[in-house]
Amino acid sequence: MANEQTEKKMDIELENPADFTSPEELYKDLIRSIRKYHPSDDISLIEKAYKVAHEAHKDQKRKSGEPYIIHPLCVAIILADLEMDKETIAAGILHDVVEDTVMTLDELSKEFGPEVALLVDGVTKLTQLSWSKDKVEMQAENLRKMFLAMAKDIRVILIKLADRLHNMRTLQYMKPEKQKEKARETMEIYAPIAHRLGISKIKVELDDLSLKYLQPDVYYDLAEKISLGKDAREEFVKGIVDEVSAHMKEAGIEAKVDGRVKHFFSIYRKMVNQHKTLDQIYDLFAVRIIVDTVKDCYAALGVIHELYKPIPGRFKDYIAMPKPNMYQSLHTTLIGNNGQPFEIQIRTFEMHRTAEYGIAAHWKYKESGSGKIAAGDEAAKLSWLRQILEWQKDTSDSKEFLSMVKGDLDLFSENVYCFTPSGDVKTLPSGSTTIDFAYSIHSAVGNKMVGARVNGKLVPIEYVVQNGDRIEVITSQNSKGPSRDWLSLVKSTQAKNKINQWFKSELKEDNIVRGKDLIDRYCKTKGINFGDLNKPEFQEKVMQRYAFRDWDSVLASIGHGGLKEGQVINKMIEERAKKTRKEVTDTNILDGLSEMSGNKAEVSKKSKGGIMVKGIHDVAVRFSRCCSPVPGDEIVGYVTRGRGVSIHRTDCVNIINLPSEERTRLIEAEWQQPEDDASSKERYTTEIQIYANNRIGMFVDISKVFTERQIDITSMNVRTSKQGKATIIMTFDIHGIEELNRLTDKLRQIEGVIDIERTAG
Repeated sequence: MANEQTEKKMDIELENPADFTSPEELYKDLIRSIRKYHPSDDISLIEKAYKVAHEAHKDQKRKSGEPYIIHPLCVAIILADLEMDKETIAAGILHDVVEDTVMTLDELSKEFGPEVALLVDGVTKLTQLSWSKDKVEMQAENLRKMFLAMAKDIRVILIKLADRLHNMRTLQYMKPEKQKEKARETMEIYAPIAHRLGISKIKVELDDLSLKYLQPDVYYDLAEKISLGKDAREEFVKGIVDEVSAHMKEAGIEAKVDGRVKHFFSIYRKMVNQHKTLDQIYDLFAVRIIVDTVKDCYAALGVIHELYKPIPGRFKDYIAMPKPNMYQSLHTTLIGNNGQPFEIQIRTFEMHRTAEYGIAAHWKYKESGSGKIAAGDEAAKLSWLRQILEWQKDTSDSKEFLSMVKGDLDLFSENVYCFTPSGDVKTLPSGSTTIDFAYSIHSAVGNKMVGARVNGKLVPIEYVVQNGDRIEVITSQNSKGPSRDWLSLVKSTQAKNKINQWFKSELKEDNIVRGKDLIDRYCKTKGINFGDLNKPEFQEKVMQRYAFRDWDSVLASIGHGGLKEGQVINKMIEERAKKTRKEVTDTNILDGLSEMSGNKAEVSKKSKGGIMVKGIHDVAVRFSRCCSPVPGDEIVGYVTRGRGVSIHRTDCVNIINLPSEERTRLIEAEWQQPEDDASSKERYTTEIQIYANNRIGMFVDISKVFTERQIDITSMNVRTSKQGKATIIMTFDIHGIEELNRLTDKLRQIEGVIDIERTAG
C-alpha cells in the first residue's frame, strides 16, 4: 500500500503540471518564461509559430487524449527554461509539423526563414531513423545521424533533448514494453549526451525518469525511504545552510547558500557502484555555496574547513581541472556536528549557470546567428564531438562505432587527472594506462613509445595512471610501432582508434592485395566481368564517392573492411550504365524501333502518359513488372523485340546485370510534367517488402496507414519465420515517388516494423 501511495505521489511530482492545462494557458506560460530572460519585446516569431502549429495539429490527439499541440508547447517551455534564443523556441513549437502534417519544409522556410527551417529539418531527420534488421546497426545509424545533426547546429540536439524529456514525462500512456524500450534508450544515449553537453537540468530528470520505468521497485523503494525521514533531513540541511550563511557573512563573503537531497538516480548509482545501502551513502545531501569570484570560492572553502571536519580523500577541485563538459566547482565532503556526512559544492554564479545549462548557456540573448560548433570558443569545448565525427569517417563497422561512442559517453566512471613534464593537465578515463597518456599527447608519441616514467620512476607501459601523476613518455625512432596487445590495455577510445589507424596504414600493402582478392571473388560469384568495369573513368567515380586519393587506397580500405567490395562494384556498374546510355546512337535506337509494331495509331494508344523516350512521344511504352517504376524514380528504357520500349528503374537488378552486348538496347527516358488534371491523377503499381517483428494488431496498424491515405492494396503476401519475424509483400497503386516516401515514412513509425524495401527486380 505504501508503494502505491508513493507511486501516485511521485507521478504527480514528476509530471509537468502544464500537461493538465489548456493550450492557451500553456502558451501564456511560455511567453512568461521567455519574458523572464529575453530583452526583446518582439515575440511575433513565437506567436506566428504557435498559430501555425496549432492549425497544423488541430485534428491530432496524443495517446493521453489531449490535443497534440500540448506536446510542442511543453517542448518549447523546456527550451525557454534553458533560456534559448527565439529561433530555437519557434523550432521547438514547429518540430513535428513537417513530419506529422501536410506542411512542407519549403513552406516553413518561407514563413519562418532558413534558420528555423534548418532546425526543424534537423530534428525531423533524427526522428526518421534508418531501421535495419540488426538492432546494433539501427542504434549506430541513429547515433551517426544525431552527431552529424549536432555538428551542423548544436541547437538541433537541444530541441531533441527537450522533446525526449517531455515524452519521458508522459511515458505512463505508453505500453509497458514501449516504456522500457524508451527508458533504456534514454539512459544509454540521451542522458549521457545531456551530461556531455553539461545540461544537468535535463540530465538528472532523464536519469530519474529512466530509473522509474526500468526499475520501478528500486525507484519507489528509494522514494519511500527518502520521504520517511524527510522532515528530519530538511531540518538538518536548513541548520547547515543557516550556519554556513552566517559564517560567510562574518568572513565578508557575499554568497547564496541552499541545500537539497540528491537525485534518485545519483543515489542509486552510488549504492550499486560502491555496494552500499542508503544509510551508508556519504553525500546524500548537498549544500551549494554560490559566490561572485573564483577567489571567493577558495576563501569560502577555507571557512568551511574551519567550521566542519573534512573527510580525507573526499575533496575535488573541478575549478583548476574542469570536467570535459565544462563543469567547474569545488566539492568537499564533511562531517556535521551530529556526525552526519554531507557534501558542499562551491562555485561562482557563472559556473553555476554553466553547470545547469551547459552548452545551452551560450545562446542566451542571441537574436540571430548559427549554432555551428565551428564558430567561436564553443569549438574547443566540443572537441569530443569533432572526435566522434572523425570516428564516423574512419569506422564503417557499426558495432565498433557503437562501442567507441558508448565508451566515450560513459560518464559513470570517474576521470583521472595527470600532468605532462611541463605541467599541462591531461584528463583520461579511470583505469587508463601510460599508453593512453602517450596517445593523448600525439599519435606519433604513442606509435614510438617504448616506456614511461611516472613521478621520476620507470614503470611498465601497462601502469594504471593515478590522480596527480606526472608522466614522461620515453620514445625511440627504432620502435616498430604499437603492439596489438595494446588494444586490450588501453582504456580511452582515442588511443584504441589511433592504434587501429596505425595498423591500417602500416599494413596497406597487405590490405591492397586482400582487397584485389575480395573484388575478384565477388565478381566471380556474381558472374561479373571485372575487366569491363576496371577502367580509370569508373575508378575515378568510386574515388570521388568515397573520398579516396588513389585506387590503391580504395583497395586497401576493402582489404581491412572499411569498404564492402559490393559497394564498389555496384558503383562501377552504375557508372558504366550511365556511360552506355549516353553512347547509344540514334542508329541503335532506330534499329530497335524498326522492330516494333508500325501502326502509329495503335502505338499511340498503348503509350503511357507522362513518359518521353529520347524526344519521341508516339512510342509503345510499358512499365516493367520487375521493378515497378513510379513518377519521380530515375528511369531508363529498354528496346524490346516487337513489344515497344520497356521502362525500368535505373537501380533495377535486371538492368544492372544486363550483359554488355545487350546494353546497346538501352535508351534515355524521363518523366514528363502532366499536361492536365487527368494525367496527374494517373496511378502506378508499385511493390514494397516490410520486415517486422510479428505481433497481434500489426496488420491492422499497417492497413490503417493505407486507409488514412486512401491507397488501395491490390495484393498482400505474408510469411512468418519460427523466430517471429514477418515478411510482408504488398502491391498497391500510387501517384508517384513523393507519395510513396510519405507512406513508407509513416509505416516505419509502426511499432515492430524493422525495415522497408522496394522491390528492385
